[in-house]
Amino acid sequence: MNRTRLAAALVMFAALPALAATAQEKPAAVSAEAWQVHQRAIVLDTHLDTPANFGRPGWSILDDHARDGAFSQVDLPRMKEGGLDGGFWAVYTGQGPRDAAGNRAARDRGLKRLVQIREMLAAHPDSFELALTADDAVRIEKSGKRVVFVSMENASPLASDPSLLEAYYRLGLRMVGVAHFLNNDFGDSATDPKGPEWHGLSPKGRELVAQANRLGIVLDASHSSDDVLDQLLELSKAPIVLSHSGSKAIFDHPRNVDDERLRKLAAKGGLIHVNAYGGYLIPAPKIPERQAALDALEEKYGPEGELTEEKIQDWLREQARIDAKYPVPKASLDDFMRHLLHILDVVGPKHVGIGADWDGGGGVDGLQDVSDLPKITERLLQAGYSEQDIDDIWGGNLLRVLRQVQASAGQADAKAD
Repeated sequence: MNRTRLAAALVMFAALPALAATAQEKPAAVSAEAWQVHQRAIVLDTHLDTPANFGRPGWSILDDHARDGAFSQVDLPRMKEGGLDGGFWAVYTGQGPRDAAGNRAARDRGLKRLVQIREMLAAHPDSFELALTADDAVRIEKSGKRVVFVSMENASPLASDPSLLEAYYRLGLRMVGVAHFLNNDFGDSATDPKGPEWHGLSPKGRELVAQANRLGIVLDASHSSDDVLDQLLELSKAPIVLSHSGSKAIFDHPRNVDDERLRKLAAKGGLIHVNAYGGYLIPAPKIPERQAALDALEEKYGPEGELTEEKIQDWLREQARIDAKYPVPKASLDDFMRHLLHILDVVGPKHVGIGADWDGGGGVDGLQDVSDLPKITERLLQAGYSEQDIDDIWGGNLLRVLRQVQASAGQADAKAD
């Protein structure tokens, strides 16, 4: 081999990692421009319920689970296909009884889910890495690995001992949501059928705000009542987020947020991340027979996180028969974009992100799993948003807020010293 050829070969060899990082083919559904913009951005989603799958028999984050439909919307092959660099992976705990036994059970469920996230990271260090800061996320993305921030959806695991928040922080937690479907010891839910209990935050909830501010944990108001959102904006010394919410002006649902509150959120430097949960995007009729059939299906097969691949396919076939017998309107990518574009009009691209609620009920026609994410970039370009705007929406805004929250905590520590 002559020197010219040798030099060329060495250059190509040195470039192999970079070539591998950009080798993912452009999805057929988007333009070359949209794919390039999408690939250049740090693409982060603020609400990934994927850890619910980590304990499923035979399930691996390294495998493509597209055939599992809504049971599995995030895995490494589809993250690569859709250009998803990572995001916040949720420690989710459903709201159970609030007595001593229920609080202990919630504590144990939360810790189990956190351990599952840490076990996934330990098992796949070449593909995933824990992020504790915004700079970590930038570094991890540049390395070609996927970013794993840890969040908590519903603070009920802390009810038995709120000081556990600091232990969670030391194990990687960087975002905490107050409530879920029901009121809890920290504050009111937007959807509890009993209505408000605390009319916002409880005394324990106010202490949670102070503790999160002190540690540098982002406060998340999604699922919480409007009063909780108002009080978080009043009390928090750092910006807060809505990790997966929608626009009340587009669909008047308790889980969505009105324009006035969105403006207040933005004025305090905060963010709303728009979800793709169909039930919060468009109205759907209540069909008691359909709900009864779905409840019976869930009772027949048991906890979703324990289903084998064979049982998932059986469930999907039975659910398809229920859908055919009791059809309801399905939300689409157009509906998702209607929420996203309205919110962008209200608060501007510096205060908006994406939190689709993957593996937690999110996904609509045309945006069915993370492989479809470049379609959002395509739509944003078509709506006239710049590449910088899109960079901000996909990850830049989130990293800015995380830096602000952690800097605010550092300032508080300095004053305490």
